[in-house]
Amino acid sequence: MQHVLIIHEVESYPAWKAIFDQAAQIRKDAGEISYQLLRYDTDANHIVHFSRWSSLANARRFFESPELVEIRKKAGVKAPDFIYLDEIEHGVL
Repeated sequence: MQHVLIIHEVESYPAWKAIFDQAAQIRKDAGEISYQLLRYDTDANHIVHFSRWSSLANARRFFESPELVEIRKKAGVKAPDFIYLDEIEHGVL
């Protein structure tokens, strides 16, 4: 399974979330299968987006696309860090 971990600060979580929700279909069309949103317990505008993808190539193509660069600007995203991950094990305790 392929995952992407994105850590970024946003100017305003409610404004960012509205744009994130509007982009749901383009994320799905690009190959995002599922996601989790988390935030730092001390900063509501510091967001972690953890998502599962059909392939890392699809994820990179999407996240590096000019369209998404513009969407991030509009959403007030500050310097995102992208980490592309291959799952090696999954368990439930």
